[in-house]
Amino acid sequence: MTYNWDFHSVWQFYDLFLYGLWISVLYTIGSIFFGVIIGFATCAARLSRWWMFRTIARIYQEIFRCTPLLVQLLWFYYAFPLLVGGSIDNRVAGMLTLSLYVGAFYAEIFRGGIVSIDRGQREAAAAIGMSPWQSMTRIILPQALKRVLPSFINQSVIQFKNTSLVSVISVADLAYMAAVVNGQTYRPLESYTVMAALYILMLLPLTQAADWIERRLRVSD
Repeated sequence: MTYNWDFHSVWQFYDLFLYGLWISVLYTIGSIFFGVIIGFATCAARLSRWWMFRTIARIYQEIFRCTPLLVQLLWFYYAFPLLVGGSIDNRVAGMLTLSLYVGAFYAEIFRGGIVSIDRGQREAAAAIGMSPWQSMTRIILPQALKRVLPSFINQSVIQFKNTSLVSVISVADLAYMAAVVNGQTYRPLESYTVMAALYILMLLPLTQAADWIERRLRVSD
């Protein structure tokens, strides 16, 4: 059976694809921004001397790392409002869930980078009169951030792909708009092929950049 491709009928709705792509980019940037804040706070709690902070941070991480993102999106949008007795906008639910999800992974990336720094450097900093804050910000963090940069970029690339799941709660991202175009044209092969091509167009340069940075850092070490 020969399939007759017809991208023309699909590409008439290019404005929907571009709008969906823009929404996906916004959700990626926004969730990465909030995720970094959440990740640093969780990392600090995991490294805290107070067991309560360590326990709360660990519980949060395990919940969001051990459940599928799709389940989290559905829970925050459909179940959470019932729990608090209110309602939540689907766009807010999407951004909140994506941020909490990636924040749990960022926290582990940041923590791994910090604990990988030899403890002797902290002791040397204390010996010359540096406070724990000074040794962390001036000695430990610069080295740790350099080590975790490739992992951070890779997780951020994955986050862009994760945004496609917000379509299940009717956020008008690229995946949602591809479904809309398919509903208008009845051309699922072309609609979802264009969607896939746009994801590749956006992500391929980022993955190549991540590989390049990793190679440069390996050489500099």
